[in-house]
Amino acid sequence: MKRYIKNKITRMLPFIVLATLSGSCSKDFLDADPLSFYEPEATFNTEAGLQATLALCDKQLRNNYIHFGYSGVSVPIASEYLFSDMAQYGKTDTGSNIADYANTIVPTGDFRRDAGGEALYLGFLWTEAYTGIKNANTVLSFIGNVTTLSEEVKNKYIGQAYFHRSYRYLNLVYQFGDIPLITKILSVPKQSYYSTKKEAIIEMITADMEKAVQFVPEQSKIGYVGMISKGACRQLLIKCYLASGRFADAEAQANILINQSGYSLVQNTLGIFDPGGNPAAWPITRNVIWDLHRPENKVISANTEAILVAPNGGAQSFLAFSSMRIFGPNWNDANLITPDGKTAAPRFPLTDKTNYNAKYDYQRAIGRGIGTISGSYYSQHPMWVVNHIEDKQDLRHNSTVGNWVNMEDLKYAPGAGGSATWAGQNFRMKDASGKLLAQDSIRDWYDFPHYKIFFHDVVAEANPAANDFQGATAGASAHLYIYRLAETYLLRAEARFYQGNTSGAAQDVNVVRARAKASQMYTTVTIGDICAERGRELYLEEWRNVELKRISHCLALSGKPDEWGQTYSKDNWDKQSGTDATGGSYWYQRIVHYTLYNKYPAGISIKPGVKFYSMDKRNNYWPIPFRLAIEPNIKGQLSQNYGYDGYNAGVKVWDKWQDAVEDESKN
Repeated sequence: MKRYIKNKITRMLPFIVLATLSGSCSKDFLDADPLSFYEPEATFNTEAGLQATLALCDKQLRNNYIHFGYSGVSVPIASEYLFSDMAQYGKTDTGSNIADYANTIVPTGDFRRDAGGEALYLGFLWTEAYTGIKNANTVLSFIGNVTTLSEEVKNKYIGQAYFHRSYRYLNLVYQFGDIPLITKILSVPKQSYYSTKKEAIIEMITADMEKAVQFVPEQSKIGYVGMISKGACRQLLIKCYLASGRFADAEAQANILINQSGYSLVQNTLGIFDPGGNPAAWPITRNVIWDLHRPENKVISANTEAILVAPNGGAQSFLAFSSMRIFGPNWNDANLITPDGKTAAPRFPLTDKTNYNAKYDYQRAIGRGIGTISGSYYSQHPMWVVNHIEDKQDLRHNSTVGNWVNMEDLKYAPGAGGSATWAGQNFRMKDASGKLLAQDSIRDWYDFPHYKIFFHDVVAEANPAANDFQGATAGASAHLYIYRLAETYLLRAEARFYQGNTSGAAQDVNVVRARAKASQMYTTVTIGDICAERGRELYLEEWRNVELKRISHCLALSGKPDEWGQTYSKDNWDKQSGTDATGGSYWYQRIVHYTLYNKYPAGISIKPGVKFYSMDKRNNYWPIPFRLAIEPNIKGQLSQNYGYDGYNAGVKVWDKWQDAVEDESKN
């Protein structure tokens, strides 16, 4: 079995403290302090200090998905999906404008560092990224003080720090556009930053990742799963090449990763078999897709396609992920009723000895969802259509084996509010007369990939006497994929598409489909087909918002059309505003075509006076947060994004990353 970074981080934590003692005992070393407005960092001169800081960088990767202190109602990765074609905010009873993003996403809005609950995580993602950048810069700034390192070991640490810094910057430029570039730890505070163009930042991190691929060893020499390897560096370099418009280089790197780096797609069942939360109610037929996504199997040596995993398993110092609660439908809502007006699916906790029936215990089988983030209609059905056929044989969309849950697969339960008349029959959205039985098809009624959100909480299962027994209904701490080889095939498909090789792109997409036992294959693909396959394969792994905007940029650079025949200009693809259906970026066109956004009032009316689901073309980028970044930068001026208050085309922006780096040392 592979060793993973849990033990490595635990051993290194004391050195994180030691590394800060020489200058400051404050917790600022761990805080988000992206622009160095406060105390400069203390230096250190031991290899243990370098290792501790890199271990912290590794550990922080999971924070972009889940984080300490969250309420179990939402998580950071959810914000990436709310600004995409695959999901929308599901809690329709929360407020009148909770998803009115065209009007509520403003520079002075809610950009808290510690966003939690039902808030968007825009400020959290900003500060978390810059925290990772600061830690990477700490290694790069002070590694010269550690004189005991061989050149090989020194380069390994430099390459790993480059990865962490580049990973954060690539995400930031597609979330926030032109941003401050910070590459070093300063000896004095600086409050005079200017923004650097995203293209310049992409150029810098591409050059850094070219070095990292040379410096960092293969996984076999790294030892611990969860530490940055050459494979992870190469995957990030592919994305950097795509973002730079260097499509042939991206394809070449993908060739190496696919054919020459020791990775291969998992084709058969592997590791342990988890039969699910309650096989009596929801049986699982063992299959490769189910096994591939069991958390325990993500870190074992038999998993030959895992390139980078964020270890997050066990009971101590790991984060619970309420995946089933957040991303599962609110099927237990009293508004979901049987044809004779009874509650469709009452809860049957094990403590209810009178009414309990395991056949209807969906709480433990599929989780007790509250539908905070609900799947878009596109993600449930149209996304799975290939050759005009909704491919339900595809294991990722297959309810027969238990991987996918259709609401109609659930059955009405007798007793405890259920109807004896309809007991054992399948759920219905409407009765025979056409009356709606599911009053809210946004929050309560949507199909979902069970294999992706099911995490077995063995701790909760072991405590059935707990108040209001939940069992494995919310989720659990679970290892998370960051990069897999399946994505590499899809990245190569992109690179080939931009170069006009649509048949070669189709071959790569089909490799991923064949592993999923899909019945339908492509002969040629559009960029929309590639995006759809990413959605099928990488749900809750990819940063969907970031990837769609990167693809939007790549389309503009390549001049290739989207699936509707529209082309984009690299001069203005990301500098438009408005909520009409024409124009905008490719990201916006997917929003227009595939989601509920901007369909009100003609298509959506939750209840009188309630307006939901608006998106502006300017939301292609989130605004630079005023209180976190602009206001404290009292001696400089950061550039605000197009369409937001404070935008000024005349503000100084660094066109070259070298100029931004030179300016860093100036007050």
